[in-house]
Amino acid sequence: MTPFGCDGNLFAARLTFSFLCSLQFPLLSLLSFMTSLISPMVPVTEALCLQSYILFTSSARMFAFYSYFPCVADGATSASDVLEIPGISPVPTSSIRPLLLVPNSLFGKIFTEDGRKLRKLNGILVNTFEELEAESIEALKLRDGLPPVFALGPFMPCEFEKLKSNDGDADSPLKWLNGQPQDSVVYVCFGSRTSMKREQIREMGDGLLKSGCRFLWVVKVKIVYSEEEEELEKVLGEELMKGLKEKGLVVKTWVDQRAILDHPSIGGFVSHCGWNSVSEAAWYGLRVLAWPQHGDQKINAEVVERSGLGMWQKDWGWGGEQMVKGEEIGRQSKRL
Repeated sequence: MTPFGCDGNLFAARLTFSFLCSLQFPLLSLLSFMTSLISPMVPVTEALCLQSYILFTSSARMFAFYSYFPCVADGATSASDVLEIPGISPVPTSSIRPLLLVPNSLFGKIFTEDGRKLRKLNGILVNTFEELEAESIEALKLRDGLPPVFALGPFMPCEFEKLKSNDGDADSPLKWLNGQPQDSVVYVCFGSRTSMKREQIREMGDGLLKSGCRFLWVVKVKIVYSEEEEELEKVLGEELMKGLKEKGLVVKTWVDQRAILDHPSIGGFVSHCGWNSVSEAAWYGLRVLAWPQHGDQKINAEVVERSGLGMWQKDWGWGGEQMVKGEEIGRQSKRL
């Protein structure tokens, strides 16, 4: 019998416990990637007398909110349009994932339980760096009740991890970029897990044309790439697609984003503000037009704005919340 009770939600923890016990070589510590569910893992490391660390893959500002969330759930903060978190500038409640604000939601309960278990860890590693998030990093280091916090970012690939370039392919984005002037192209991508409604995709295309800028646009209709079967002409319409081809390159397949951001012809980045994208933009010195779609992305967009890395058009709301017209997209893209 393991020390985790019979709760079905802890099934993964029991399997982890059994697996770690079966290893031939003793472990000294356990590093978990922080996506959710710290709570089941803490009893595992305690039972095996292991040091326990987490790698938090979002921003330090997001972690400051995450670690303070139990106080919010317990009603220790007053109802307001902003959340006052010790050591950092206030977080607007409009930047918080709506589901977390629903009383007694499962997601909120997981956030609360995990936040309370943070003090039992030996350390917290965050994919960020001082030049981008000095305020949040300092606040976390001074926060009572937290284990040591280490800023280890930005995480960039080692040489052996880099993908083999296919820029000899005539349809390759890198091949196309090679023929564009320096700092002339706006790169538009909303990550590998964010899709848009067709109407918004068409408004985006119209906006890129109206911006007058060259662009490289990664279109995503489905969440899973293998489901992206429709031709771009059907998604965008033949007339719009014809105009887009005259000014830029539109692709519907996975691209090597780091190689694109590192290309000298790229001058700006329209992004959903997933943290990897923000970190990469900062590393390559590119300005960002933030358009958060879900999750932690509004809090990450605050980092973009406050650090001077780029700008955030707040009245565009969450992705899918409202229809942002092409004229507005074009105006802001041109500003970028």
